Amino acid sequence: MKAWLREPLLHFLVIGGVLFALYRFVAGEEEGPREIFVSEAQVEALAANFARTWMRPPTAAEIHGLVDDYVREEIYYREAIAIGLDRDDTVIRRRLRQKMEFVSDDVAAAREPTNAELESYLRSNAGKFVDPPSLSFRQVFFSTDRRGGAAAEEARRALAALTAGSGLDNAAPAGDPSLLPPEMTGVTPRDVANVFGEAFAADIEDTPVERWIGPVESPFGSHLVRLSARVAGRLPPLAEIRTVVLREWQATRQDDVNEAFYQGLRRKYEVRIEGEFGELLRRQAGRAEPATAGDGRS
Repeated sequence: MKAWLREPLLHFLVIGGVLFALYRFVAGEEEGPREIFVSEAQVEALAANFARTWMRPPTAAEIHGLVDDYVREEIYYREAIAIGLDRDDTVIRRRLRQKMEFVSDDVAAAREPTNAELESYLRSNAGKFVDPPSLSFRQVFFSTDRRGGAAAEEARRALAALTAGSGLDNAAPAGDPSLLPPEMTGVTPRDVANVFGEAFAADIEDTPVERWIGPVESPFGSHLVRLSARVAGRLPPLAEIRTVVLREWQATRQDDVNEAFYQGLRRKYEVRIEGEFGELLRRQAGRAEPATAGDGRS
């Protein structure tokens, strides 16, 4: 008798019986078998997925195995939902939320805007699409590391020589070699600031074209600068940037649709938040009804 009680098969049967009894207790009694319908399209999808993975069509036996596995998955899925195994699983909750958001994303992407709508969006959000101004300039550098406090004064003397007519070609030899670019072409004020610093970019932004100015200071030293071109910022016409405007319009519309979809769902629920924080939220919302101790509603 003792040997029989030590049999692993007996232990397995007892554990299985306990689990089944527990499951029936949690899930409740069933009124009869529930149907699982496997459509022809689902079988074809299973076969197509197999073919993509293994680079060949499945055999009849393999299709039978695929369908069996699909049915097994469906049964486990239904029974897991029935006994609430999805409720406390963060990964499943997030995945289901994601799928609900995909529903509203599809609604948002379903309609193509008219040109008039895009034109209106472009004008209302011009700051997103304006081409920034651009500058082209040449600079001559006087290093404070090499010249110390005399760098600015020597830059002024070089500027005076240029202004007196010594010529553009004489400017470069008067300066110091450096890794800073001697010229920049078609760059934005932000590009200039990234290389020479904010103060330098601000000082040259509105200077006259085709005239040497200086000294203009940077964190590296003093500079003489000559602008060769300045192009004002502009808002391109819709025809030039329609793809960009469409993408931004769709993103904005998707946000609006997603929020409207959520708010429609949210109205179906009353949310109760317990504790001091919940009470604080209730007071901030200005609810007139008295709250139960320890509860807050939002």
